[in-house]
Parts: sequence; structure tokens; C-alpha cells
Amino acid sequence: MDSKNQKHKMPFNYLLNPGHSACAGCGLILAMRHILQASGADTIITNATGCSEVTTTKYPTTAFKVPWIHANFENAAPVASGIRAALDYKKNNKKTKVIAWGGDGATFDIGFSLISGMWERQEDILYICLDNEAYMNTGIQASGATPLGANTTTTPPGAKSQGNKLKKKNMIDIALAHDCVYVATAGVGDLPDLQNKVKKALSIPGPKYLQVLTGCVPGWHIEPQDTVRVVDLAQKTGFFPVVEYVRGKLESVKKTPRPRPKVEEYLKPQGRFKHLFKPKKDEKTIAKIQKIADNNVKKYNL
Repeated sequence: MDSKNQKHKMPFNYLLNPGHSACAGCGLILAMRHILQASGADTIITNATGCSEVTTTKYPTTAFKVPWIHANFENAAPVASGIRAALDYKKNNKKTKVIAWGGDGATFDIGFSLISGMWERQEDILYICLDNEAYMNTGIQASGATPLGANTTTTPPGAKSQGNKLKKKNMIDIALAHDCVYVATAGVGDLPDLQNKVKKALSIPGPKYLQVLTGCVPGWHIEPQDTVRVVDLAQKTGFFPVVEYVRGKLESVKKTPRPRPKVEEYLKPQGRFKHLFKPKKDEKTIAKIQKIADNNVKKYNL
């Protein structure tokens, strides 16, 4: 490259480069970039339909610098299974890492049975749920990951409703029930922890599950600069437990601070929960949400 063109060379060395169309402050993009930096260039990604796909690969461009395949909403897991089988047939000797990822809609709901099948077959694949707690790409509809009390377009608050009436599905326990060799949670509030867990998961042969709380600026109704802070509050209040299981044994937890913040500190910065505070504070629903956080602290010794 001559000196004239050299000055126009992109100065980035990421495996997920800028040039995507994600929102400012998108925790999803932040998570994906750090996951790939941890996994390395010899990685193949299968990506379920969602924000992680539409923002990064608008034809004819891509932000990825690793092999990447878009699968239908439910199909990231079986496509990854096919890739793993092909690599094994070619005697790849597990050098190439295979990661399937999707949002909580693709994970908790639409692709759930196919992920279960992949885990049942005990395949050497890391499945990552990029968890922003709703179907953000299709209009902020509730998913199996939407927390109690949240306002979505399918669980709006009103005269007879205070948002979502259901609790978030516990995918950690479900993955453990499938005998996944590595099961963990992380969040964009602690990126070194996220990268360390990706590296550790990929070092262990067998089926692995990592759930990453990413946040969503438009879906959570937060400011772009607050994504990391709000996700960090989810962990500090105990509402989103950050834990790590290896071969079924709880190996590490990220402790909540002492004194532990009340769950209100996590809820208040988010517009999706503003109806719990205005025009009148909903003490009953907030107490239920606090109880969820308290139970997490007790269950995981946070």
C-alpha cells in the first residue's frame, strides 16, 4: 500500500469493527466485540436473527472479521452443530472455536428446543445469549427473559396492568439440567469478567452456555452513556446474579456490595419501569421485584 492510501487505512484491530448501524450506547455491540476479542480470529459465529445481525451485516457490508453465518431466528444452534460436525470430520482437533449466539427471544423462546437438542447431544459449542430482555429488533415485545413489571409493547402498563406479569425464565438452571460443562452469566458492566469467562468456556470441551446482560438504549429507555452503569446496577442489587458453574459445580460468584443497593436504584434510571414510580409509587410490585433480588442473593450466596 502506498503512502497516499495508507493514511486512509482503518486504525482498528477488532474482530468486530465500527461501521455497523447499532444505536449509540448499544450494549449488544459492546458485548460482541469483547467476546470476539477473547475468542480470537480462529472462530466461526452462527448468528440468530436480531439486532446483532441486522446492524452488522447490511448487504453488501459486514463489520465482522471472522467467518460469520446468519441463521434464521431459531436456527443458530443447529447450524453451529453442522459446522462442528464438519470440523470434526476434517479432523480440526477442536482448534477452531464454534460460537452460536442470539438474543433472549431466540434463546429463551423461538430457538429453545433446538438449543436443548444441541446440549443434549453434548456438542463442543459455546452458546451465548445476548440478553436485552425483550424482542428489541421487532418492536420491543416481551420475551421469556422480560422481567416482572417491565413495560413492553405487548405488556403495557394501564388501569389493570403494571407491565409484565411474568418472571424471567431461569435459563441457568435449564442449562445445568442439560449437563452443560460450563454455565455462567456476565454483563457489559464488567467487560474483563466477560472476556475471562469466554476464554474459560472455550477451554473446556463440551456444551457451554453464557448469558450476557447487555441492556438496550431504546428498549430500556435509558441514555446511551448509561448502559454500562445500569447493567452494573443489575448485578450490584442482586437482580441479575453473576455466577459461574463448571461441570455442575458453582465455582465463583460476583458478590454484591455491602450495603447492597435496593433494587429501586436499578429500576429508576429505566423508562420501562417509570410507571412503578409515577404517578404513584407501586410499592407492591417493587416489593416483588426486590424479593427476586433477595432470593438471588440467598440462592447464589451473593
